[in-house]
Amino acid sequence: MRAVVTRVKSASVRIAGKTAGSIGTGYLVLLGVGPEDTEETARKLADKICNLRIFEDENGKMNRNLEQVNGSLLTVSQFTLYADTSSRRPGFSRAAKPDLAEPLYEFFMRCCRERGFRVEHGEFGADMQVESINDGPVTILLDTDREK
Repeated sequence: MRAVVTRVKSASVRIAGKTAGSIGTGYLVLLGVGPEDTEETARKLADKICNLRIFEDENGKMNRNLEQVNGSLLTVSQFTLYADTSSRRPGFSRAAKPDLAEPLYEFFMRCCRERGFRVEHGEFGADMQVESINDGPVTILLDTDREK
């Protein structure tokens, strides 16, 4: 799995002109699923993201996690994180097919909720407009294939 995690002051996702999800302080998570990913992969990534210490403490150091700032997550499916950019027109055959990707996307969010976090989200496969007020900006790229 791949995730782009952005620390935000607020973020929202709209579908067909209507807000599908919005948060205040927290993480905007763009989540891509690869063909080899499993529920275990999703669980480990959820744990990693929920425990990242990228919020500033009283000394201005990135030392606080999502729980310590009472933060939320806005999760948006993003198959384009698996783009093959070897040519000028990206290919997406490296992304998991929807029958695997959608259940793992849902499972990832369930894992975050089980940790006590509010999780808002877009709609898998929908045309979405995402807005965010980035905080910092702080953006972290996570790839479970590189962390094995």
